[in-house]
Amino acid sequence: MKILLLGKNGQLGWELHRSLISFSDLVACGRRDLDLSRRDLLREGIRKLQPDLIINAAAYTDVDGAERETGIAYEVNAAAPEVLADETQRLGAFLIHFSTDYVFDGTSGRAHQESDPPNPINAYGRTKLQGELAIQRASHRFIIVRTSWVYSLRRPCFLTRLLERARSQDVLRIVDDQVGSPTWCRSLAEAVARLVVITNALGIEWLEEHQGIYHLAGAGSASRFEWAESILQLDPKAETQVMQDLQRAKSHEFPSPAHRPGFSALDCGLFERTFGFQLPGWRTSLDLALTAPS
Repeated sequence: MKILLLGKNGQLGWELHRSLISFSDLVACGRRDLDLSRRDLLREGIRKLQPDLIINAAAYTDVDGAERETGIAYEVNAAAPEVLADETQRLGAFLIHFSTDYVFDGTSGRAHQESDPPNPINAYGRTKLQGELAIQRASHRFIIVRTSWVYSLRRPCFLTRLLERARSQDVLRIVDDQVGSPTWCRSLAEAVARLVVITNALGIEWLEEHQGIYHLAGAGSASRFEWAESILQLDPKAETQVMQDLQRAKSHEFPSPAHRPGFSALDCGLFERTFGFQLPGWRTSLDLALTAPS
């Protein structure tokens, strides 16, 4: 089975590459290899490689940046997935694509299920939803994995920025009115790799039987403030923190170009019922992430 992995240098793509490296017929590409903002070159590259499975971990993920660069965000998050879906359908291949909890407006006050109607409130969420819809129009050979608050220690993210600030500032103020499902990118990558291993044994037809949209994120939910508390408590280098006071704040106190959903946690029950496993609780994964070798 020939696998094409896109976005190999991103925080999720790096972990996917690590998890799939044992596959001898793996082609892992970064932006320099296949630029998702160039539809013509992307289509040409896929036709040249002729993969059986495409895993798309590439995306425009700068939520605030998407408000300024909507055109680029659209090309990468919406137009490129349509090309991928169209080509997998033409080749008789299969596409695994990653999307986001930000396709929801976060007003329901409960963990979102796959059947909940999307209603994005920022450009990033809108372009990711457009990508989902384009895939569904172009193909029936796909799995869309929606995830939430992905983090790692390898790339700048909420976790790494918080640890940096805790080592240089006396007081930290963190919002407590945004709730999501923190997801360690390694646990997410390993779960998807598990699906790929099964597919390699049973054939692409097994994936086709389970095509659709699934939520997959760290089990449970937390506010940004609760997540920050746990990060600081579990920090293996806590003795280097200079922070003395962690304070609650509200989102409106930190104006930004993009609005964030208030409650975007994900219900991952469908994935567990379908495939028989789930990601660990978000706090368990956080503990592992902070102590695991890079």
